[in-house]
Amino acid sequence: MNLSSATTSSPTLHTRSPGQVLKGRVRRNRIISVILLTILLLSTLLSIGMGGVSITPLQVFSIFLDRLGIESPWQYTNQQEMVLFAIRLPRVLLAILVGAGLSVSGAIMQGLFRNPLADPGLVGVSSGAAVFAVATIVFGTTLLGGISSLLGTYMIPFAAFLGSMVVIFTVYRLSTWQGQTSVATMLLAGIALSAIAAAGMGLMILIADESQLRDITFWTLGSLGGATWTTLLIVSPFILLGLLGSLRLARPLNTILLGESAATHLGIQTEPLKRKVILITGLTVGAAVAVTGIINFVGLVVPHLVRLTIGPDHRTLIPGSALLGASLMLLADLISRTIISPAELPIGLVTALIGAPFFLWLLLQFRQKAGLGF
Repeated sequence: MNLSSATTSSPTLHTRSPGQVLKGRVRRNRIISVILLTILLLSTLLSIGMGGVSITPLQVFSIFLDRLGIESPWQYTNQQEMVLFAIRLPRVLLAILVGAGLSVSGAIMQGLFRNPLADPGLVGVSSGAAVFAVATIVFGTTLLGGISSLLGTYMIPFAAFLGSMVVIFTVYRLSTWQGQTSVATMLLAGIALSAIAAAGMGLMILIADESQLRDITFWTLGSLGGATWTTLLIVSPFILLGLLGSLRLARPLNTILLGESAATHLGIQTEPLKRKVILITGLTVGAAVAVTGIINFVGLVVPHLVRLTIGPDHRTLIPGSALLGASLMLLADLISRTIISPAELPIGLVTALIGAPFFLWLLLQFRQKAGLGF
């Protein structure tokens, strides 16, 4: 047997160069981004069209054309036009903003803590908003009569946003000593303040009357039912500013995944990065919770799903989390307002039913990796 011929006829093992691996990863991420954008567009169309008054995509297109002065061949009713612009469109846009804001906040918090189980609620933003909102519901007419009459229906959102800012500032001050911020202390301070807020809410619930209890329950379970164009205009600058600021933090967050010491040696100023992450989280989550109430698990589930699909690079993780978070919020809101129509299920219940099983699955995955078994 000719050994040379046998050698030449044997299959050759091909290895991919680092450049080919990078190109393949970029191509895959682009495909996934297109899929996420398509899911968002389909979710938007479903949310706009489905409900007590059905509106087909062609009718939606026709309504917009007529508003622009262009005649369209598809017929629609005045009721459909009114429902679209007065109810559906502001609600859909608010769902997109809130879903994207909560998800991106979760992504940057997980990057800062270097833990995929981190959540914006860990630093007490939602708890601070909740305790101030509950206090306003219970004592607003007696202690805050003048301010309450001035702000009207926006008194509770204003109080909730103020509460989130107070708690996030307190957490940051407690975790900072001699110019150094401890992430571990930040986490513990957030847990402690959340417990204090929960105790305060418990006391106020005990003295609340039946009407106030109903308002407290509805607010703490979350809803997009209060979406209006005015609400959207008030909250959108805070959330959009948070989204844009998060994109600018992508590269530093990638570096801090190596550890604070390594990031410092690579030229990353970790203390300003921590301040920016906390500020962005406070503004974004505070604004979202102020107008929707508490919506759990979105900031936890969405970034982890995107990370499993795209990878840990925050340059793609942050935009991907925004797209998937917006889609998830739209679908959760669609379920909440149609599953028991004409009544409305609180959206916080829907996200909890989706997020809690996924969180348990994450715990099982981590336990398996730690070699603890089931």
